[in-house]
Amino acid sequence: MRHDLNAPEAGTTDAATGADLLAARLAAAGATHAFGIPGGEVLALVDALERAGIRFLLAKHENAAGFMAEGLWHATGALPVLVATLGPGVANAVTVVAHAQQDRVPLIFITGCVDQALAESYTHQVFDHQAVLRPLVKASFRAAPGTEDLVIEKAVALALRGRPGPVHIDLPIAVAEARTAGRAALAQPRRQAARPADLSTARSMIADARRPLVIAGLDLVNQGGAAALDAFLTRTGAALLTTYKAKGLVPEGDPRVIGGVGLSPKADAIVKPLIEAADLIVLAGYDPIEMRQGWRQPWPAGKQVIDIVAEDMPHGMHGASLLLEGDVGAILTDLCEGPTPSGRWPGGEPAAVRESFRAAFAAPSAWGPHAVFETLREAAPAGTIATADSGAHRILLSQIWCCDGPRLLLQSTGLCTMGCALPLATGAALGSGRPTLCFVGDAGLEMVLGELATLRDLQLPVVVTVLVDESLGLIALKQRQLGLKRAGVDFGATDFAAVAQALGGHGVAISDRESLKREAQMAFGRAGFTLLACRINALDYEGAF
Repeated sequence: MRHDLNAPEAGTTDAATGADLLAARLAAAGATHAFGIPGGEVLALVDALERAGIRFLLAKHENAAGFMAEGLWHATGALPVLVATLGPGVANAVTVVAHAQQDRVPLIFITGCVDQALAESYTHQVFDHQAVLRPLVKASFRAAPGTEDLVIEKAVALALRGRPGPVHIDLPIAVAEARTAGRAALAQPRRQAARPADLSTARSMIADARRPLVIAGLDLVNQGGAAALDAFLTRTGAALLTTYKAKGLVPEGDPRVIGGVGLSPKADAIVKPLIEAADLIVLAGYDPIEMRQGWRQPWPAGKQVIDIVAEDMPHGMHGASLLLEGDVGAILTDLCEGPTPSGRWPGGEPAAVRESFRAAFAAPSAWGPHAVFETLREAAPAGTIATADSGAHRILLSQIWCCDGPRLLLQSTGLCTMGCALPLATGAALGSGRPTLCFVGDAGLEMVLGELATLRDLQLPVVVTVLVDESLGLIALKQRQLGLKRAGVDFGATDFAAVAQALGGHGVAISDRESLKREAQMAFGRAGFTLLACRINALDYEGAF
């Protein structure tokens, strides 16, 4: 979604406050909601946001509030805004800011702070917010009188440029509350898609390839390049692998799509022969921050590789024959104008690998996590937005879940943090009007249990599926693989169905396919939130991915 920073500024006058100026520019940049927990230092800002038409929504924790802002961005394109008060409010948000950096989210993080003169002698809850956040953000600004609108313009531009990322603004109380005339908005130059001037080498490489393979990633999702990717695959006859974040760029029922890779050793082993057989690999917005160690140098030095990226960020994860930087979709479109490629995988290898890939993750008839995911995929309406928390369930789900469009399986793949799925689903459901389904382990849900009350307060019909095994299943699996004594991975049982009822939703405990199918169908037609507590055995993950 594109926004005009020069649009009329709702809520501003010749005697607006600093908070008014900031809020008006946020609204012009496409913000529709802000999330957080207010404190005295941000009350003027919260009031200004509301008057500018930006609805402020209360969460139970700043970390969850940031994920809600991200979920809304994925679902609607609205600029994600997080607000926190000084001290503990800022500290609570560190994880979601780090996630925004590693998962390429243009989060605008505004924090309240005391005025500098007061901070010299008043130390209660005061620490250097910028010093804490600078390693985690693209930039950190401290607003000064008369700079409020300029600061937000710079913050939004930086957050969205290249690979998106978080930007921080520290807003002193006096600056937020003081009257100021502001300034006229500067004319913004019209931006055109960045295209390398000479694509002849890339076109020649593509024309000569007989076994082309595309690995698509997050850059292409963020730049809206799904149609360009589809056209490129049609033109070249290439097979497609995606990172987890890029699932659905081409609907996964399409025979050109092999599947998602990067975290499952089982999946990676299946596609390795295809990578070795390819005589050309095109990296289409591939961001290796999503990938585990098995994707360090995944092809030999002599392999023909065209790396097309939104922003060149040296990483050492892989080599390439040719690097193209800019608008990934536009570059793919330009590459389609070259000579007709000669290659179409004459040996039919992609189809065979695709078949093996799906067979490897097919659900057994017995009850378990496979059956949960398969049953809910069948029950979920087309276009459902699913979210997944970090843990064993996410790796298996990402292999089984079939996406019919981009941004329909939301998860943390760069930082891989727990506690993200429920607030991501909350934000996505808030703005999209789409059916929304959250997958979370019992440990992950207990981290953010209070956000069920946020679902209640917002009256959102999210279906929350909890995989109940009373353990940190992925960590326990690693302990067994290393021959270590089991320690620190087990905890007691929670009656999640009762908790859901107590917090204003509908809750039910489930332990078989038929019950899950029946309850899921009712859940997707219910006005409020539903919690499906699915009892599984953590040992079912052994060898599953």
